Amino acid sequence: METFAEANTEEDMNKYLEKAFSLEKLTAELSDQDTEFYFALLNNEISGYLKINLGDAQTDVNDDHSLEIERIYVLQEFKGKGIGKALYTKATALAREKGLDYIWLGVWEHNHSALSFYRHLGFEEFSRHIFMLGNDRQTDILMRIPLIN
Repeated sequence: METFAEANTEEDMNKYLEKAFSLEKLTAELSDQDTEFYFALLNNEISGYLKINLGDAQTDVNDDHSLEIERIYVLQEFKGKGIGKALYTKATALAREKGLDYIWLGVWEHNHSALSFYRHLGFEEFSRHIFMLGNDRQTDILMRIPLIN
């Protein structure tokens, strides 16, 4: 909500959140052996989280040699403290442990801070796809970075 509410209608945000974070959806994700969640703690407070997908759990690419970062979210009050970078570092370590070739993700074309963050890390655009936020058709930029083992 903190990241996207300002740029989207309340109706579209609510519709998306009800679908993407329903009890049924979260239960399925937590039960999926190819999906993993990691939480960042700062002073014993959850400050952000990482969601990765492997194999068939990936949303677009479905390459057994890749890891998808589906979400890196950091609460507003903790931004600028290196938490996003730490979560990305965790994803990179997991991908290397699993012997994967690259990491990929999708970023909303209007999320300029995230695009800047990922470009700074070395991610490059390789495709785009349509993402429905409620009733609003939005474009995600798909980006990837190779892993050098």
